[in-house]
Amino acid sequence: MYPTKYHKAASVDDAIAALAGGEDGKFLAGGMTLIATMKQHLAAPDVLVDIRAIDGMKGVTADGDTLVIGAATTHAEVAASDTVLGLCPALACLAAGIGDPMVRQAGTIGGSIANNDPAADYPAALLALGATIVTNAREIAADEFFEGLFTTALEENEIITAVRIPKPAAAGYAKFRQPASLFALVGVFVAQTADGARVAITGAGEDGVFRHDGLEAALSANWSADAVDGVEVSSDGLMTDIHADPAYRANLIKVMAKRAVAG
Repeated sequence: MYPTKYHKAASVDDAIAALAGGEDGKFLAGGMTLIATMKQHLAAPDVLVDIRAIDGMKGVTADGDTLVIGAATTHAEVAASDTVLGLCPALACLAAGIGDPMVRQAGTIGGSIANNDPAADYPAALLALGATIVTNAREIAADEFFEGLFTTALEENEIITAVRIPKPAAAGYAKFRQPASLFALVGVFVAQTADGARVAITGAGEDGVFRHDGLEAALSANWSADAVDGVEVSSDGLMTDIHADPAYRANLIKVMAKRAVAG
């Protein structure tokens, strides 16, 4: 067993200082991925910095028509929030379908997007909704935040404190679950925004979450499930594994897109 120091941070500055005190420290929020990888000896941080008790890192508020969700807010709290249900019910529905009850009670929105698993749900939502990720140092547009498999724009000693999500005119999410992991084999989040339709896909891309130009153009012209029928979804750049090949995932993208729009 390897030695690990545990530090419960009282503030963002405290968390940053504690992380900097180690050679390979990690922030701990829900721990849904980190603890599992540590058990498998795929990660061996010498410092664990628990950010769950930091004041201001939890909760959901509304800033006009913008949702503000603290990074340490759990999936269950997002799913049950009247504020989320009022401004973006599709996001509450997404949160309610993440993993199982234990995962939803412990996992956090900030941890999910910082990890950027290629089959996670939240990256698709934030990308489709044109969200802004707020850190201790800056604000990052979702289009610039998700850079690839398990890769984000976060820099060393940078911590997500909140996400800001503008209210969409309409939105929906549909995913085809991998039955063992409950991650998305393919998940599609659609949003009707002031700049037109935005469509983000998770679980399918070799490089992680991505937007689809063809679906966005079709839904910007006609926000209906029927509009998806005329869109060609290429299998190029889609993942293949024991569960599905690229052609199967390409077909699922259209099926899930239609379901997301139809609600």
